[in-house]
Amino acid sequence: MNQNIENLYQIARKPVRNIIGLMSGTSFDGLDIALCRFSGSGKNTQVEVLQFTTKDYPADFKEELKAVFAKKTADLQQITLLNAYLGTYYAELILSSLHEWHVPAAAVDIIASHGQTIFHAPKHLHGSSRYGNATLQIGDADHLAVKTGIITMSDFRQKHIAAGGEGAPLALYGDYLIFTSPVENRIMLNIGGIANFTFLPAGFAPGCFSTDAGPGNTVMDQYIQQKFPGRYYDKNAEIASAGTVNQALLNALLDDAFFKAGFPKTTGPELFSLSYLQNAQKQSGQNELNDFDVMATLAMFSAQSITQAIAKCVDTDNSPEIYLSGGGLYNPLLVKYMEAYFGRKLKSTAELGIHPDAKEAVLFALLANEALAGGKTDFGHAENLPCVSMGKVSFPS
Repeated sequence: MNQNIENLYQIARKPVRNIIGLMSGTSFDGLDIALCRFSGSGKNTQVEVLQFTTKDYPADFKEELKAVFAKKTADLQQITLLNAYLGTYYAELILSSLHEWHVPAAAVDIIASHGQTIFHAPKHLHGSSRYGNATLQIGDADHLAVKTGIITMSDFRQKHIAAGGEGAPLALYGDYLIFTSPVENRIMLNIGGIANFTFLPAGFAPGCFSTDAGPGNTVMDQYIQQKFPGRYYDKNAEIASAGTVNQALLNALLDDAFFKAGFPKTTGPELFSLSYLQNAQKQSGQNELNDFDVMATLAMFSAQSITQAIAKCVDTDNSPEIYLSGGGLYNPLLVKYMEAYFGRKLKSTAELGIHPDAKEAVLFALLANEALAGGKTDFGHAENLPCVSMGKVSFPS
């Protein structure tokens, strides 16, 4: 037997596995690195986050990523170069983190890398009858594996699409196995560039599902980056909090086929972009709004996208508890708008033992654990939720 296969086999047989999960989102803040200890699989999964950090990207590198992100036409040579470079760069950030944590690379069984999404193209968005759903993440896992000496799993979204899904959101798989409560109905709401949520009925009862809701931070971040050079987001909602919601613009922003489509569904910055905002301003005759009012309206747009999606999908009379994660958690105006709608304070996943910043990196570590030791969980074969193991394997030698 090839020694790489033997090593993978032995890791799968271990009662406890140390897996590093990686996540780099569409905000390009940096690389989330979560060192997790897993035992069991499926509904018996137990996970402990041993270490977590976010390695910030330098400003010039963020600009390189933005130059090829969510564009129908981009520099193919630059994409090719970034694909290889990211794999090596991720490896350097992991090795640096392990050194800081005083953890030897040999103590890590698997790296689970999400990669960097540069284009998401579900069929409902691209509209071509010839092609199906598609998505593209870069950050070559072979480079990552060779540089670290650690077996690496990647390309999780491709299997989801091949099995009939849209490649997103994948949160349900981790949410279902980690966060389902025996007694409490829960909504796990993640607000990154795009907002998505998972509904978890208590006791693994039927009816769990996950869907994108609409824009989270993406349009707000894009607007800040355009209007306030040197800033990447509206820290503490300072700009939005100084503005007033414009109802005419808000109505135009919410007037899109995406919000009328059924659930579950996915979307991305390919739709919710500055062009989307500009079209809404033109449609509503609000081209002369000041930046503060635009930002206040965009925050309300994200909040109403989320609250309306939850109201359509979940019987809120059962009072599901809502747990937040993602960068939107730190936007006090966005949270204020949502709490006003729900009439109560919203919690974070920290109350369930997972730091909200680490949640998505932990998800991909869990997907790797399932590919190794699980793969038997029946998620009910709901629409857009294929019961498959995800992840491709890259060996270090």
